[in-house]
Amino acid sequence: MKKEDIQNLISQMTLEEKAGMCSGADFWQLKSVERLGIPSVKVTDGPHGLRAQDEQADHLGINESIKAVCFPTGCATASSFDRQLLKKIGKAIGQECQAKEISTILGPAMNIKRSPLCGRNFEYYSEDPLVASEMAAALTDGIQSQNVGVSMKHFLANNQEKRRMTNSSQVDERTLREIYLAAFEGAVKQAKPWTVMNSYNRINGTYVGESREYLTDILRGEWGFDGYVMSDWGAVNDRVEALKAGMDLEMPASSGINDALIVKAVRDGSLNENVVDQACERILNIIFKFTENRQPDAVFEYEKDHELAAEAESDCIVLLKNEDEILPLAKEQKVAFIGKYAETPRYQGGGSSHINSWKVESAVEAVREIAEVTFAGGFEDDVDEVNEELQNEAVRIAQEAEVAVIFAGLPDNFESEGYDRKHLNLPNCQNALIEKICNVQKNTIVVLHNGSPVTMPWKDRVKGIVEAYLGGQAVGKAVVNILYGNVNPSGRLAETFPLRLEDTPCYLTYGKGVDEAVYSEGVFVGYRYYTSKKQEVLFPFGYGLSYTTFTYGNLKLDKSAMTDQEALTVSVDVENTGNRAGKEVVQIYVAPGESETARPVKELRAFDKIELAPGEKKTVVFELDARAFAYWNTELHDWFVESGDYEIQVGKNAEEVLLSESVQVESTKKIKKIYTLNTCMGELMRDEKAGAVFGQMMSGNQQAKEMAEANQEDPSGAVNAEMMAAMMNDMPLRQLLSFVPGMTREALEQILAAVNQ
Repeated sequence: MKKEDIQNLISQMTLEEKAGMCSGADFWQLKSVERLGIPSVKVTDGPHGLRAQDEQADHLGINESIKAVCFPTGCATASSFDRQLLKKIGKAIGQECQAKEISTILGPAMNIKRSPLCGRNFEYYSEDPLVASEMAAALTDGIQSQNVGVSMKHFLANNQEKRRMTNSSQVDERTLREIYLAAFEGAVKQAKPWTVMNSYNRINGTYVGESREYLTDILRGEWGFDGYVMSDWGAVNDRVEALKAGMDLEMPASSGINDALIVKAVRDGSLNENVVDQACERILNIIFKFTENRQPDAVFEYEKDHELAAEAESDCIVLLKNEDEILPLAKEQKVAFIGKYAETPRYQGGGSSHINSWKVESAVEAVREIAEVTFAGGFEDDVDEVNEELQNEAVRIAQEAEVAVIFAGLPDNFESEGYDRKHLNLPNCQNALIEKICNVQKNTIVVLHNGSPVTMPWKDRVKGIVEAYLGGQAVGKAVVNILYGNVNPSGRLAETFPLRLEDTPCYLTYGKGVDEAVYSEGVFVGYRYYTSKKQEVLFPFGYGLSYTTFTYGNLKLDKSAMTDQEALTVSVDVENTGNRAGKEVVQIYVAPGESETARPVKELRAFDKIELAPGEKKTVVFELDARAFAYWNTELHDWFVESGDYEIQVGKNAEEVLLSESVQVESTKKIKKIYTLNTCMGELMRDEKAGAVFGQMMSGNQQAKEMAEANQEDPSGAVNAEMMAAMMNDMPLRQLLSFVPGMTREALEQILAAVNQ
């Protein structure tokens, strides 16, 4: 529907109807206005499948939803590093929405994994904003290609479950821009989401839903978002202030209470009716965008989408260890599958994203088409206690086999929406089982079903580790395909696996406090922290093994020097030097040189996933613009590129640099500095203009000149050259009054006046 037609509809609506349009009709439906031909549309939970409820609807997943297909969760799909795969999944989800008459799916979920303790990390993509942004944009492109909207969530800085509805994220401007806003920024600009969902929490004391800065100035003004903002379910503190800030739609219905507040505010003059009209226009635009592009013949292709879920998960699985090339398994080997999750996999998390899966394919079921294996349950997961009978049976079949494959992971009650994890450990009963198996079977492989990192006290005792994450309803088939080599593993970790909880960047503050979460680690989130600190980890960001080998060479930069107004083209050759086809994730990191600004030693600035046949070579090309070299400068309140050398690194992962070349970048944006009597001499002299003026005006004072040029040892030994240089560097200008005879305050102020012109 054209803009003018929608505005005409709004002009015919009563104030009460317009206010009502700004909230849901019930838990999942938006309101209709039958007399004007405005239909009601439905939204539903996501983000990795449809959780659509018909009757007795609730947001917590207590009541059953329709049968649907559960695709791999965000923690898994991010590990694919594959934009095309995410688009393919998105297209399937969009078709399913059309078949079920759902206008908008609530996802992708793209909050940064600030800590592995966050109970909802299984839904989120990464600790890195580029990965989160690119994966979310790709999924959005796929879904919206079917004329179904997404609701990117949870905007903004929603990184813990503890007191998430009232908690205030205390985070500085630079950190917000570089990490938490950046995850949304690229996706909003690229994929143009129909809607965005604001989070429950506050930021620096203000509810996000009442922040004009985030919902209007940044989201709409800077990034060009033109859809509507909806609240998370129940995330409304002050409805009128939220509407003014840019929260258009309140979900779910408030039984008319907040609608009446909007009407009252318009009538008493505290709310401009144009604000209500604008919100209605945004909402109606999306409603008609869906209804006018309905696909009435769309069908839910359950079996086809199940196969896609298996295909997708196969590309998400990360091979973490493969000692003695124990994998892939041979069909002829005598293999024991051990662990409850081999038969009843844990493939999704708890809460609002929980899918009522049409079917679930376990590894025990899937392996029947490939090989014969024995199976033992090994443990229970409803209680963390060793079941001697189950454990003994598992040890027996492991001892009789050539290879034992243990399916371990986190139970439902260890990670879920609504609460955070307390530690990073697997259940004690599972760790005990793995140790027992290792005592009798040297060829042991562990397959993990978990939504976030776990510690691995048995890492050095097992020969293989396969990270399946929460891989959707076809996870069993995908795992078997990896184990037996039908698919070459190509997943890479989109988050760091630390050795211990105490090593994590926000260990001292995460989960602490009653009403505030202090982001004291700043921009040093995930690998940005571990690599900068040279902190040993269990497995680094970007890590993953393959059944084939890849060789890199011929790294080229199209220029050795550039300004921040130019782009840098980076190319590198990648060759499959193994004997089987495989996919490789090419990772480009940028490492700034020395700086007085605290910056991570490297940041991922580009990536791509390519497929190569044995012996095949491809040249992969990337373009890096100014943002690849920039940090957020809080004096300018803008992105800023420091002049200097930057190293372009091709990384196997965040820790392993394969190739590197340097480029000199010159900044064309100057920060206006105001120098005072408290400015240190070193800072002044590093400024080309200021240093020249200062040097010229001081040249007439012989004692000052001798002091500035002092670089020889004091015969008495009291002062050496290093000490003098350091003292001069850090000496405020006002101290020249004490140390330089004849120096006057007036003279210094004249110098400052000339420098500050």
